[in-house]
Amino acid sequence: MEPKHERRVRYKGTHPRSFREKYKELDPEKYGAEIAKHLQKGKTPAGMHIPICVEEILAFLDIQPGQVGLDATLGYGGHSQRMLEALQGQGHLYATDVDPVESEKTRLRLEKAGYGAEIFTLRQMNFAQLDQVAPGVLFDFVLADLGVSSMQIDDPARGFTFREDGPLDLRLNQQAGVPAAQRLAGMGQEELAALLRENADEPYAAPLAKAIFHKVKRGGGIRTTKELAQVVEQALDFLPPKERKEGVRKACQRVFQALRIDVNGEYEALYQFLEKLPGVLKPGGKAAILTFHSGEDRLVKKSFQALARAGVYEAVAREVIRPSLQEQGRNPRARSAKLRWAVRSQDPLQA
Repeated sequence: MEPKHERRVRYKGTHPRSFREKYKELDPEKYGAEIAKHLQKGKTPAGMHIPICVEEILAFLDIQPGQVGLDATLGYGGHSQRMLEALQGQGHLYATDVDPVESEKTRLRLEKAGYGAEIFTLRQMNFAQLDQVAPGVLFDFVLADLGVSSMQIDDPARGFTFREDGPLDLRLNQQAGVPAAQRLAGMGQEELAALLRENADEPYAAPLAKAIFHKVKRGGGIRTTKELAQVVEQALDFLPPKERKEGVRKACQRVFQALRIDVNGEYEALYQFLEKLPGVLKPGGKAAILTFHSGEDRLVKKSFQALARAGVYEAVAREVIRPSLQEQGRNPRARSAKLRWAVRSQDPLQA
């Protein structure tokens, strides 16, 4: 018996609103013209991620055919594809990503573009395990883009966005760890306030922690993204009316960021990555790291500077490199990005 044909659910009106209705954006190979229109408007199509600081990264890495490199955070693969192009079919690019769903989609896209196992290897693992990606191999270049990919943010089923309702999850790998809703259920008020301050520099950490804690303990928990956003809005009702909408929006961004960092152990992973990084670079090997909030940038800056003083790195970025105003105009999600780089010492005796 042939399977029953089911027609695609069409959205009402002229513009799709829910993530699943944006089928033209989610199928870029079939609807290329639709994607082009969104990009021209400075928007990121649903299910897609636009790589940031690509030209600046490539200029620093100066990738040559025959080199071996690592993209420690594969994501949608925009950076990887450009690095593979620079290799010109010679050498090898390794990549890691913790997201089993999106990373497999990216591997298939790159394979379809002509980058098979002979030049590209994907490992599903946390970037903190970079020393286990290719044991015995030293890299000419390493890139880590610490931002969450747009296709993860946009999909309400992943729980990263407060703009649409979905389960309060926030895990980069939904097959491991515990979702944010469960994490909140086990946290005390003071612990939550400290998390908001440390992970997101939240100025209203105390009242927000109090409101969230009371909602969890007395209201039966917070299970969805909209529920959490509503608690944030109610907790900030003391803000002046003219400031309230923008204040609530920014507070929601910071609260979700703080929880995401905690749920995924992002700071712990970054500590390990920075500690192991020199050990996987060849003498003269280059590392570039793209961060998106002040906590990450501080860790990278301090690590690079300390290891430069110890002679492990022969050069590090004196100042952060930011996306150009033109790039920020084309891609608003680039506005918070900061790029730092380091070059491994040529002295093999340095630890």
